[in-house]
Amino acid sequence: MKTQRRTVLKNLFASMLGVAGIGLAAKAGTTERDEKVVGNVEAPENVPLFSGHTKLGNMIFIAGKGAHVAPFTIAAHTDIVLKELEKELIAAGSSMEKVLKVTVFLNDIADYKGMNEVYQGRFGKNPPVRTTVAVAKGGVPGDSLVEMDCIAYI
Repeated sequence: MKTQRRTVLKNLFASMLGVAGIGLAAKAGTTERDEKVVGNVEAPENVPLFSGHTKLGNMIFIAGKGAHVAPFTIAAHTDIVLKELEKELIAAGSSMEKVLKVTVFLNDIADYKGMNEVYQGRFGKNPPVRTTVAVAKGGVPGDSLVEMDCIAYI
């Protein structure tokens, strides 16, 4: 599993360098013929502002997910957000166990411990790397106490 994640991370970085014009993507198994594929779990009738996920080669980039409903507790919102991430990952052909990187945006850093209590164990025995930040003025969009995005592989 660790070797597979290292290979995927290596491919991800090589793909990003290729997108930047450096051209190492072909060496990492991504070719110029790979096309960006976008998806939306629940796409509106008009053109959406952004995609729910984007795929390039075997990489999946999941857009930020928030919880915009009551009850307004960090435990409830974290659970909702993680379920939404999982739903989007499955729609894209992946799973929580294949997540490589998660970014967590907290409305209030005081919720860090409460978020961790719900977050722990949701990504299998080998959790992904993670960055957690508290947002500045105005908080997380849509009255969510937490928002998360992630990068995974197929």
